[in-house]
Amino acid sequence: MTMPTTLFDKVWDAHEIHRSESGQSLLWIDRHFVHEGSFHAFNKLHERELPVARPDLTFGIADHYVPTLTRHLEEIGDAKVRGMIEQLSDNTTRHGIALFGLNDPRQGIVHVLGPEQGLTQPGLLMVCGDSHTSTHGAFGSIAFGIGASEVAHVLATQTLWQSRPKQMRLNVEGRLAPGITAKDIALTWIARLGADGARGHAIEYTGSAIRDLSMEARLTLCNLSIEGGARCGVIAPDEATFDYLRGRPYAPQGEALEQAMAYWRTLTSDPEARFDREVTLDASEIGPTVTWGVSPEDALPIDQAVPDPAREQDANRARQLQDTLDYMGLSAGQKLTDIAIQRVFIGSCTNARIEDLRAAAAVLKGRRSKVPGIVAPGSTQVKREAEAEGLDRIFLEAGLEWRESGCSMCVGMNGDLVASGERCASTTNRNFKGRQGPGARTHLMSPAMVAAAAVAGHLADIREL
Repeated sequence: MTMPTTLFDKVWDAHEIHRSESGQSLLWIDRHFVHEGSFHAFNKLHERELPVARPDLTFGIADHYVPTLTRHLEEIGDAKVRGMIEQLSDNTTRHGIALFGLNDPRQGIVHVLGPEQGLTQPGLLMVCGDSHTSTHGAFGSIAFGIGASEVAHVLATQTLWQSRPKQMRLNVEGRLAPGITAKDIALTWIARLGADGARGHAIEYTGSAIRDLSMEARLTLCNLSIEGGARCGVIAPDEATFDYLRGRPYAPQGEALEQAMAYWRTLTSDPEARFDREVTLDASEIGPTVTWGVSPEDALPIDQAVPDPAREQDANRARQLQDTLDYMGLSAGQKLTDIAIQRVFIGSCTNARIEDLRAAAAVLKGRRSKVPGIVAPGSTQVKREAEAEGLDRIFLEAGLEWRESGCSMCVGMNGDLVASGERCASTTNRNFKGRQGPGARTHLMSPAMVAAAAVAGHLADIREL
């Protein structure tokens, strides 16, 4: 008899080539995504005159630094950014790597493009030089971000040394209330466990509320695993996963798909499989949630108030809270719904899929935004789909800008910035100091909640709309 095994262990063990005496595993990598920020790794290869080991398993995507105002390279004013995009094109051409470049009709943010092209599949081990690679775990794959030297190692060998993480099962049972989203689930568990609450763990999300989520919502949930300190997040594949993959360009077709699904159905944790930690949330208790501070753990239901440092018994924690309030320009005890905003942003690898844009448009239809803002679809394919449905007209008529696809205002490195001192309601994944620009103040929330804030001019409760 074999020991009961978790989904994570099944995938990990299938990719383990060798285990060292220290316990580290040499893993085979099925998919490796590189973006324009990966030039350091290619430079390491060039210095040693090494080829890319498996160019057929490596995919180049231009997303982080690309501007959302133009698709023409010559119109990019920043010479450094233009050079990085050109370098990605040169490196992929030199090594025979497929490139989803600036003018490719499939271009998009790597963590949006991978699933919609069928590159992301159950049972794969996937890496990218970006922390939010955890997104792809929504399909029952192991996916995580790696550093520049690790990117070079994968390019040269198609393998990577890693230590097996501990495992946590995060069970969400029950039914979510109307308007409550995967973003609310993620911010809720991160707020309860802390930004380091899952450090050193791979999370498997389970429970009836998780099974009821769409694939796009599951992608959002796994995307935010990293913000709670986890190495990655996974969800067992099911019929929703298989239905999503059917007909995708890189997904198996015909008989090959039937064979693949037979294997994919085995990718579940055995009933008696043991986890290092178990956490359970009641879905019915999760409300519309927003961040008030400078970490995703600084999150509360929208009907709550900003914490008061004076009520904190721990002196260090009190100082930290006061520093956060000073940076964010907030007052202790201030109602979250009294916080005025100056800008909104709908986009990023967390919430820029078609489902997200539909949710925001449903709130904005027939209404005007009281503040300026940007809507950046997660891919060119999402952009085309949204325009076919008339969502772009809703955003434009509401007074928001409709942009090209890219990371945009999430990272503040491509020209899309929140001005210093401005407060932005955002669908992104991080509210760190300066994340959206020096001095920017970011409040994270779901697309519908951002749309509600835009209409109200302040943080607002979607349930009142």
